[in-house]
Amino acid sequence: MNQEQAKARIESLTQELKEHNYKYYVLAQPSISDYEFDQLLEELQSLEKDYPAFADPDSPTQKVGGDITKEFTTVKHRYRMFSLGNTYNAEELSEFDERVRKGLGSDAFDYVCELKFDGFAISLNYVNGELRQALTRGDGEQGDDVTTNIKTIKNLPTRLKGDYPADFDIRGEVFMHRAAFERMNADREAEGLPGFANPRNSAAGTIKMQESAEVAKRPLDLFLYYVIADGGQYRQHYENLQLAKSWGFPVSEHTRKCKNLQEVLDFIDHWDKARHDLSFEIDGVVIKVNNYDQQEELGFTAKSPRWAIAYKFKAEAAATILESVSYQVGRTGAITPVANLKPVFLAGTTVKRASLYNEDQIAKLDLRIGDTVFVEKGGEIIPKVTGVDLDKRPANSTPLEYANVCPECGTPLVRRAGEALHYCPNDASCDPQVRGKVVHYIGRKAMDIDSMGAETVELLFDAGLIHNYADLYTLTFDQVIRLERMAEKSASNLLLGIRKSAEVPFERVLFALGIRMVGETVAKKLAKKFKSIDALAAASVEELTAVDEIGGKIAEQVVGFFAQEENQRIIQKLKDAGLHFEMAEEEGPVSNALEGKSFLVSGVFAKFSRDELKAAIEANGGRNVSGVSAKLDYLIAGDKMGPEKLKKAESLNIKIISEDDFIQMIGSSESNTTEEVKEAEPKKKEFPSQGSLF
Repeated sequence: MNQEQAKARIESLTQELKEHNYKYYVLAQPSISDYEFDQLLEELQSLEKDYPAFADPDSPTQKVGGDITKEFTTVKHRYRMFSLGNTYNAEELSEFDERVRKGLGSDAFDYVCELKFDGFAISLNYVNGELRQALTRGDGEQGDDVTTNIKTIKNLPTRLKGDYPADFDIRGEVFMHRAAFERMNADREAEGLPGFANPRNSAAGTIKMQESAEVAKRPLDLFLYYVIADGGQYRQHYENLQLAKSWGFPVSEHTRKCKNLQEVLDFIDHWDKARHDLSFEIDGVVIKVNNYDQQEELGFTAKSPRWAIAYKFKAEAAATILESVSYQVGRTGAITPVANLKPVFLAGTTVKRASLYNEDQIAKLDLRIGDTVFVEKGGEIIPKVTGVDLDKRPANSTPLEYANVCPECGTPLVRRAGEALHYCPNDASCDPQVRGKVVHYIGRKAMDIDSMGAETVELLFDAGLIHNYADLYTLTFDQVIRLERMAEKSASNLLLGIRKSAEVPFERVLFALGIRMVGETVAKKLAKKFKSIDALAAASVEELTAVDEIGGKIAEQVVGFFAQEENQRIIQKLKDAGLHFEMAEEEGPVSNALEGKSFLVSGVFAKFSRDELKAAIEANGGRNVSGVSAKLDYLIAGDKMGPEKLKKAESLNIKIISEDDFIQMIGSSESNTTEEVKEAEPKKKEFPSQGSLF
């Protein structure tokens, strides 16, 4: 075979095998046997080896996998992956539309409507047209590196075409087509293996498998739906989707640009009916403001963008029998009643259990054992009991009596005034609470001991090696190596991870302690105010409630926590282990130039990003707020700021300042502030809006 013949044969085989992959994985209608496919693939592999210059970078031979990943590396996202706010009806969507109009101060904007794929979110990074890294969503701040597994997906381009940015990220969803999922389950059952519950869970589980050769056998597919890059041809989301398609990315054809809310509602109505005609699962529609500058103007809440929302289709429901009620104990002692049901198939899964929330919900539904109950998936995720078919109620049924003692430790339950949940007050020795606190303690947003997971915590408790999170710091190699499935390297990594956690700053240590009602934000506020654990422990309810946004209930929980002798003993043990229980000097404000002043940052700025300005405000003692009100001290106004905000600020006589005015306000501290801010949060002029990340 000469070179021309080899080139022609490679091109022919490549195209033929791609077509067979599509028929097998997407349509579930193979036109040749597995043996015939393998023969063609072997021929292509042999030719590519002999004539590498003619190999297609996106050749089917590059999708077979082979590497084994012992542990997935956790990597910080370059751009945070936010979650979307949800809405379930037209009225709520109308309220979203009104917020967008008010935020922009204009009716001149478009929406982009996309199908909400029921899959597994992924973030891909391409450099010079080649896939460099693939990360899972994780906690939004960081995710697992699953590049090797993602490369096995048949329709993912490993080499792009056209005029693409040199370095960019693109977000999307990994999923399975229904027919391909059913074929996979049929194959598994033929081999005597259990089938998978639904396509979404199968896709998520497959991406986290350790052997990419096995991943390659699974019928994964994906759609890409968001580009993040420096520069770019367009400042419109819809136009960039078309551009991404031209580079070779699989982009859904079912995307529409809408001029107004009515067109959005028409799109939703169509797909609410037509979704069952698709070859894959969707659970709603995503609505985004199209223009990136307008996205920037609208900004973000702590969890989600203000310029996008997910409309969730009404949950599917089913009827089944309530066989019993059990009670679960959370790490805070909260008691959650659970309905144990006669198994029923619902929205792609077999449901055996459902949430009952609390005693009031049980009483409202008048639930009784043996009732025929209606079950649906709230947001298509968590099954819940929504009603009772009274016509089918057994004649001898009696009302349910709610538990009055902890199902784990037998301690009488308490229900505080104004609260819906019952609690087990025995937080010092109630087993699920003690174990749950350790799982919380090692979490990413707390002490971030990434070499330890919930299973390891269980092993340590079962072996009697720990009784609380302070005991982690007295573990030895000889103790750990004896644990089930613990190799030398794993034991060393575990102890190293525990030692490194001693470097975590005070505010995260405070969050890690698991004080009820003290989340990340509250922990940060308390740490900044009191500066040390000793000062915080000595604070009264009155002193605590004097802190901005700290209410009486939170204050009582904090005082109660430090009043317990067991907690005092644990904290002393953590101090002996060298943990940070004081704010480091560099963690405090750079200056107090803005103390007591509130600021709203709005618009686009020339010298700094909005996030940098907000960080500088906090670094100099000021406070950021999210809207214009009479309590606002300063509005920092940039270009393309919404006219409604400006108008409202002027009507309330709020001082409106520029970026340069702000820099003058922080005076001599400004040079230090901005340098520190830039080092911590590099300025990003992104292709879409600043931080458009989900």
